[in-house]
Amino acid sequence: MSKSLLELTPVEAVACCSPVTREPMSADAAERIAPLLKAIADPVRLRLLSLVASHADGEACVCDLNDAFDLSQPTVSHHLKLLHGAGLLDREKRGVWVYYRVNPTALADLAALLGGVTA
Repeated sequence: MSKSLLELTPVEAVACCSPVTREPMSADAAERIAPLLKAIADPVRLRLLSLVASHADGEACVCDLNDAFDLSQPTVSHHLKLLHGAGLLDREKRGVWVYYRVNPTALADLAALLGGVTA
């Protein structure tokens, strides 16, 4: 018996209905995007990226992010440093605090890979 679209799992629906990309990825694109995927493969970092992106004015201070996790401030800062190093977050030091903002170019690369529409 065949499954209707309503019976497909989310993974099955994506696999059968929407290609990851419309054409094969170039070697340059793969080199550029692989570190982004590696950086967000960790649940804490993925969540941090989401929290920064959805924060008021699109930026967040480390002090704004610590309470969202049951982790020490140095651990949260380490994850933010890895996201910054991968190019997903930009940062700016203001006094004793560091403010993070999502890098729109890196997000556009991820959106293009996943089939999203970029500006």
